[in-house]
Amino acid sequence: MPHSSFCIVRGPARTYVRRGPRSLLLRPCCYRLGEGDCFCSFDPNISVHTDNPDLTPCFQNTILAWIPSIYLWAVLPFYLLYLKHYKRGYIVLSMLSRFKTILGVLLWCVCWADLFFSFHELLQSRTPPPVYFVTPLIVGITMVLATVLIQYERLRGIQSSGVLIIFWFLSVLCAVGPFRSKIIAATAQGQIKDRFRFTTFFSYFALILIELILSCFKENPPFFSPVNSDPNPCPELNSGFLSKMTFWWFTRMAILGYKRPLEDKDLWSLNKDDTSSIIVQQLHKEWDKQKDEWKHAESPPLVVWEPKGPTKEVLIRDKRQHKEPSFLKALLRTFGPYFLIGSFYKLIQDLSTISSRRTEAGLFWNVDAPSWWGFLIAALMFFSAVLQTIILHQHFQYCFVTGMRLRTGIIGMIYRKSLVITNSAKRSSTVGEIVNLMSVDAQRFMDLVTFLNMLWSAPLQICLALYFLWQTLGPSVLAGVAVMILLIPLNAAIAIKTRAFQVEQMRYKDSRIKLMNEILSGIKVLKLYAWEPSFQEKVLEIRKNELRVLKKAAYLNSLSIFAWISAPFLVALTTFAVYVSVDENNILDAEKAFVSLSLFNILRFPLNMLPQVISNLAQTSVSLKRIQQFLSHDELDPNCVETKVVTPGYAITVTNGTFSWAKELKPSLKDINLLVPSGSLVAVVGHVGCGKSSLVSALLGEMEKLEGHVAVKGSVAYVPQQAWIQNATLKDNILFGQQHNEQKYQNVLEACALKTDLEVLPGGDHTEIGEKGINLSGGQRQRVSIARAVFSDADVYLLDDPLSAVDSHVAKHIFDNVIGPEGALKGKTRMLVTHGITFLPQVDHIVVLVDGKISEMGSYQELLKQNGAFAEFLRNYAPDEDIEEDELTSTADEEVLLAEDTLSNHTDLADNEPVTNEVRKQFLRQISVISSEGECPKKMSTRRRVCEKKSAEPPQPQKILTDKLIQAETSETGTVKLTVFWQYMKAVGLVTSLVICFLYACQNAAAIGANVWLSDWTNEPVINGTQRNTSMRVGVYAALGLLQGLLVLISSFILAMGGINAARTLHAALLENKFHTPQSFFDTTPTGRIINRFSKDIYVIDEVIPHTILMFLGTFFTSVSTMLVIISSTPLFAVVIIPLAIIYFFVQRFYVATSRQLKRLESVSRSPIYSHFSETITGASVIRAYGRENSFVCLSDLKVDENQKSYFPSIVSNRWLGVRIELIGNFVVLFAALFAVLGKNSLNAGLVGLSVSYALQVTMSLNWMVRMTSDLESNIVAVERVKEYSETETEAPWIIEDTRPPEDWPTQGEVEFVDYSVRYRKGMDLVLKDLSLRVKGGEKIGIVGRTGAGKSSMTLCLFRILEAVKGEIKIDGVRISEIGLHDLRSKITIIPQDPVLFSGTLKMNLDPFNKYSEDEIWKALELSHLKRFVSSKPNTLEYECSEGGENLSVGQRQLVCLARALLRKTRILVLDEATAAIDLETDDLIQMTIRTQFEDCTVLTIAHRLNTIMDYTRVLVLDKGTIAEFDTPSSLIASRGVFYGMAKDAGLA
Repeated sequence: MPHSSFCIVRGPARTYVRRGPRSLLLRPCCYRLGEGDCFCSFDPNISVHTDNPDLTPCFQNTILAWIPSIYLWAVLPFYLLYLKHYKRGYIVLSMLSRFKTILGVLLWCVCWADLFFSFHELLQSRTPPPVYFVTPLIVGITMVLATVLIQYERLRGIQSSGVLIIFWFLSVLCAVGPFRSKIIAATAQGQIKDRFRFTTFFSYFALILIELILSCFKENPPFFSPVNSDPNPCPELNSGFLSKMTFWWFTRMAILGYKRPLEDKDLWSLNKDDTSSIIVQQLHKEWDKQKDEWKHAESPPLVVWEPKGPTKEVLIRDKRQHKEPSFLKALLRTFGPYFLIGSFYKLIQDLSTISSRRTEAGLFWNVDAPSWWGFLIAALMFFSAVLQTIILHQHFQYCFVTGMRLRTGIIGMIYRKSLVITNSAKRSSTVGEIVNLMSVDAQRFMDLVTFLNMLWSAPLQICLALYFLWQTLGPSVLAGVAVMILLIPLNAAIAIKTRAFQVEQMRYKDSRIKLMNEILSGIKVLKLYAWEPSFQEKVLEIRKNELRVLKKAAYLNSLSIFAWISAPFLVALTTFAVYVSVDENNILDAEKAFVSLSLFNILRFPLNMLPQVISNLAQTSVSLKRIQQFLSHDELDPNCVETKVVTPGYAITVTNGTFSWAKELKPSLKDINLLVPSGSLVAVVGHVGCGKSSLVSALLGEMEKLEGHVAVKGSVAYVPQQAWIQNATLKDNILFGQQHNEQKYQNVLEACALKTDLEVLPGGDHTEIGEKGINLSGGQRQRVSIARAVFSDADVYLLDDPLSAVDSHVAKHIFDNVIGPEGALKGKTRMLVTHGITFLPQVDHIVVLVDGKISEMGSYQELLKQNGAFAEFLRNYAPDEDIEEDELTSTADEEVLLAEDTLSNHTDLADNEPVTNEVRKQFLRQISVISSEGECPKKMSTRRRVCEKKSAEPPQPQKILTDKLIQAETSETGTVKLTVFWQYMKAVGLVTSLVICFLYACQNAAAIGANVWLSDWTNEPVINGTQRNTSMRVGVYAALGLLQGLLVLISSFILAMGGINAARTLHAALLENKFHTPQSFFDTTPTGRIINRFSKDIYVIDEVIPHTILMFLGTFFTSVSTMLVIISSTPLFAVVIIPLAIIYFFVQRFYVATSRQLKRLESVSRSPIYSHFSETITGASVIRAYGRENSFVCLSDLKVDENQKSYFPSIVSNRWLGVRIELIGNFVVLFAALFAVLGKNSLNAGLVGLSVSYALQVTMSLNWMVRMTSDLESNIVAVERVKEYSETETEAPWIIEDTRPPEDWPTQGEVEFVDYSVRYRKGMDLVLKDLSLRVKGGEKIGIVGRTGAGKSSMTLCLFRILEAVKGEIKIDGVRISEIGLHDLRSKITIIPQDPVLFSGTLKMNLDPFNKYSEDEIWKALELSHLKRFVSSKPNTLEYECSEGGENLSVGQRQLVCLARALLRKTRILVLDEATAAIDLETDDLIQMTIRTQFEDCTVLTIAHRLNTIMDYTRVLVLDKGTIAEFDTPSSLIASRGVFYGMAKDAGLA
């Protein structure tokens, strides 16, 4: 028990303490508590002014003994509150816990033994002082409390108690003084006076020491805690208090990351509180509350009647009427409390920083002071620094985790919202912009939160620093303050301007990414039309503006850096200058100068951060607005389609329905009245753009219902016009989240004619399908989409023209086996939008739409009898029904034919998509499996034989997927190669790089010079209380400081220019390469991955790398100059530097290796979030139709969590590093101070000041240096990634000057294939084999064949999208392989199957190079039947097409492509089933146009609708890449070969 063993001699009112031989007079000692005497005394003579300090006994017995107890009782209420909410099960009683409890009880016994001993003395009539009763009582009760706490914590599942560790530590610390006093007293007196208390004290000391050691160990994990099924849980949860404080629990990963590059499996699972499911749920709840409050506030004004007097009404309006629901409030309520814990740490850290700076002043005290003062101050500085380090990093940890949670929450909210926003809202923000909300704006929140506490902390630090400065230098400080205040508007102006530039630059960046996105989606079309230069020009134009803004921002940035470096110096300069000139008795000595300097340095951080935080705040508020606006968009009304109550007997009812795509647009469908009986098949027909697809959307609830009532009974399956395919396996696409049922699944595959496709795909139904279904042909995608619908087994089927994308015989098969009266869906309600007349006689009802109204309804026969427009239309287009012929065909025969059709299907896997699918993926490995097996000796004999041979084989086993379709994005591992730095340096310019380094060295030399000059100045002798030469001193000091500022300005300026140059060259090279890359690259690389290079990586090169290099150079030179200064002033320090440097090096290597790999993993796991998101947005209507929103939300959450899993350790790695590096920094401070104390006789105060003030700065620069090294290594990866995509292989040159064909080539339009063979990529089978044929100029050739016979491949070869393996193609005798690609492609015209439009005006879409006059364009529009549509728009040719031409119907887009062809009017025209999405009437008009306008041209048509080519010169029938038949249509039908079979299927023969 702490008490004293001094002999106390009482005088009248004084107490003498006899200590050994001499007697000291103490102030009246207060053992007579309660007699009005002083409470407790502290005697400077005993404790300070002596070589052997000690504390007075009463101080030891009271204050010192009570400190731990006061602490424990003070934190108790808060701690109990915390424990009440802490639920983790209880911990089984362990040996550790038993020991701690027993020791606690023993401590209590020891304390009370003291108490009873005092009572015993009282009985012996020796009156002990009251303190001997009070202290043991207090301490004893506190020990009981501590013991109870040990057990209570165990029951609440606390494994390691911070509160108690601090309590035991304080107890030991406060007992060390008495412990020393007792030993000194005992040795001085040679005997022990108060044996009992002496014994109890030492027992007490031993026990608390053991308790402290034991409390550092942690208990076992709690029992009954929620079962943690994680294979790799985060160790933070079960780590001890000390481990948490120093982030020791991370060390294992740091070591692992150093040994080998980290992988996904090494990452810990997220803590439960950091997972999406919990965070987004909380945020959603708060946001819903906000919306509800807002709705109440928005309620109509109250009408208040006053009964008295004449009745008058008063309108009370709520003031908040126009406010939107506040997303900020929702965020604060969700994340505020956790964040405030971090703020609390920050407060403690700020207070301790300033107070420790006061401590240093002690180092400059008089030389006569006892040495122990110096050591004590050095130790205090060290301990307070360690404490600050620990507290600061706890604060950062809380801030960063809050930031991480914010990002998770915001992404989750945006994702959930995007599934329910209306179509008009979706139009107001493109996919790119919404993805930006997720990536850029969510990131802004993360960045802000880190430094948000500076908003209050900076003013606090500034006030405290100024207060201490006033104490040191008096009113002169005001001069410095004035300079600061003047600098604030400068900084603010810079921040505001930077902000404006940033907004402008974001705008350019957005439009550049949007354009790139479109270019990459439509790259094939650009290649086919040879339009690349026009679009490249556009991108470079935007980029030029973007860099112009960046340059301005860089000028400003240099200014702000100049202000940041010079501010503290200018403040110091003015303060010192004013101080010495106001009064010549003001002497600038070392203590004043260097304490002030270190206080000025403290000022530097808040002064600089404040404007930055404010500008960040401004940026984030813009982001907040954008996010809030998006989250406040209108949502689809889930109740606009009634699903429960439907008129009995009907599955779909619409009464007086009027629908539009947005409330402000005019209705697309008017007065719709529709009753669809349950189980019936209804066809919807009409012209292009008459509202067929809109009707389907209205039934799905996707349109705004302006009036009327819609009801759809039961679940819905929806097949959109353009199939939406997920990036998943084929099987997953069909199951779409349903339970797998093998029998049903096989039946669905059979019905949708997918069986044969599976035999061709490398992995069967486990083949991974690329983004947007890229490695399937158009027909296959559509069939997968139909299969998904059939498998879902819904009640109502809405089919939006699914049959237009497949060949006519496949369409017939699907109609018969799926949709028709005998198909798989019989008995279900089906609504089929179609252009195919052949199916109409078999449907129950037909709905005819004209301009958004239903013009006629009824069965096929009824409509024919009505003799309306529909009957007229039918008579013109219906094929003559040759009934007898049909009946003759035996069904068996038909099945054989069909089986063989689909068999030779898919040899090239690309049914009709011109290129996108052809060149697809490493897919076509086993592509000729079928062709090789199917060859029979007599090629033209009946097709039946092939089929029988095939069916006799046993079914093939499931193919193992040999090659993943889209290769996972690789992330580089290991150190970044030096070549990358070298490449970046070359991009910046080598001379520039060297100049920059030189300037940095100079600026540091200037800084050291200024400080050395200052230290010399403080040593100037004082004569008659004044210093001489003050004006010269001030002048030189000013000159050196300003020189440093100027050098900073120049170097940062040159660096910024170099960075922008590098950015320009790297982007230009990347763009150039991407436009020259062959199509096959785009087919195997997801767009997201290429876009990532253009957005994220280019952003890093533009803005992050130059900034990082700037910081790196700054910190590197500062650290070096610090070491030099300390060594030169205290040479002994060199000894310590070596071990510290070695530790520093190791920590840095561990950290960099781990952190770099974590960053890489994080960036690789980031892309899937966005690609899944854009996939979801495009397929939102399908997802909603099938009711799969929840599982998609879960999938998105999973992807976000995967990403945060690598982000969380990277935050912790920074904290781990920070604590360790700052510890090294603290040792530098400790040793600098110690050596200064040791050498106090040989050093002057100025040098001591210089070395210590430099040492104090070193922590910061060491810490930042490692971080910048790591950031630089992580970010320079962007250069590596951009470089990698700038050096992919390129296609042939666009123009070869030596072999340019004449201007008017080709004059004849003669096309000749000579022994032509081609394959998609190396290592694959041939798609066309030894093709030889000759087409005369002006001939019209129809190309037909089963899906995948090589039809599209043939057209691709003409454009050299595929290059020949052998043989050649000649056009008008010119070998196309010898001329430039653009010369070739600009002379042939194609109307591709997928109509691609780019956002921009209609005119730009028709004529990007501005080659043609307006009259020519109008003529083309008239011929393509678009004139009426275009002239009805207010801005005619300047009509803005939205992204992908979304605001035109598919048919209209196809007509735009026709208009393009009419404008180019070349001698050779290729039609790739260009009319699949168009109704028959328009199709007929188009065919007429092509016949008249391209009369003298060579036309090659890939046809699905055979009626379009029956009047062609010749028909080419392809089968498995070879020519099966090639002759006039009439002779082919007469010869009854392959073509005859196809014609018969289509009802044409």
